[in-house]
Amino acid sequence: MKFNRIVVKVGSSTLTNQNGKLNFSQLDSLSRQLVDLKNQGKEIILVSSGAVAAGMGELGYLTKPASIPEQQACAAVGQGLLIGIYNKFFRQYGAKCAQILLTSSDLENRNRYLNAFNTLENLIEHEVIPIINENDTIVTNEIKVGDNDTLSARVAGLVEADLLINLSDVNGLYNANPNGDYENVKLISKVENITAEIEKMAGGKGSKVGTGGMETKIEAAKIAINSGVMMIIGPGAKKNSLLKIVEMAENNESNIGTTFLTAQERLSKRKQWLNFNLPAAGKLIIDQGAAAALLKRGKSLLPGGITEVEGDFKAGDPVLINQGREKIAKGIVNYSAQEIKKIKGAHSNKIEEILGYFNKSEVIHRDNMVVGGDKSES
Repeated sequence: MKFNRIVVKVGSSTLTNQNGKLNFSQLDSLSRQLVDLKNQGKEIILVSSGAVAAGMGELGYLTKPASIPEQQACAAVGQGLLIGIYNKFFRQYGAKCAQILLTSSDLENRNRYLNAFNTLENLIEHEVIPIINENDTIVTNEIKVGDNDTLSARVAGLVEADLLINLSDVNGLYNANPNGDYENVKLISKVENITAEIEKMAGGKGSKVGTGGMETKIEAAKIAINSGVMMIIGPGAKKNSLLKIVEMAENNESNIGTTFLTAQERLSKRKQWLNFNLPAAGKLIIDQGAAAALLKRGKSLLPGGITEVEGDFKAGDPVLINQGREKIAKGIVNYSAQEIKKIKGAHSNKIEEILGYFNKSEVIHRDNMVVGGDKSES
């Protein structure tokens, strides 16, 4: 198996020393391996943490500050330092890089989402390695992606990557905390389905300079595999680990880290955008017949199958679709919450009679819906 387009994510803990300052040896090694992969003819995109950590060292913080303004100040200082170092190393090895800063709102807005795709495609076409980070200098809790694990998975889906490699300070997913006092701790080498048991294994927090622990890596894996992208969590600090992981994957082996397999076809770019980048504004509860129509027959959601409406949303907002507590789908509604409360349980030909006007016969059209095992929200 050959992987042409690869997204690599590297965390702060891999790129920094214990005092919070950048580890130049690690940055040098990572840059060289990325250029090596590019020289093999692969298209490379890097999602790199480290800006806040780099700024911490410059501003004298020993641990990551708690407040958003302090983190933003660290990022403002650290981002320039980080991209400058990358640029130095990439050029030393004969490659060029470009910086792209994103926020969650950039990915939620359809036009900016597609513009990001076009920019990345153009950079790759010009043989430039894009370096992406969350725009921590202006981000707030409301628009924060949350961590670069999630961001890397969204980017991998956006650019239709073949492989996402998440380089970490841990070797992969274990059946228990590898740093704890447990017997029979084992590395999970391959995951075919992300079950509740797998999610339970991901408990615990990240390092003092990182924000993404194993829990966020599992959430990222859900996004990646449901976007048709295989994901591998592997050690970032070991010598030539990135090159070894790619070689392993192309030989269809699983002896380094944890590989998350994808068994489904890639979602369209529009459905990826809907599913993974738009937060749900509410929820519709549907009956068994409507659930079967969505899951088994690929139908649109009609008002007759809706039993409950949760939230206060407008026409055009994304909502979750549940049968009881089970998530069935996510889609964009043609009617507001108040309108759906009036027409729920009714036949489509009664919509105009009930509301006094008519928009669509479907509450959510199939084309505006992602159905089945590819939800990312609860």
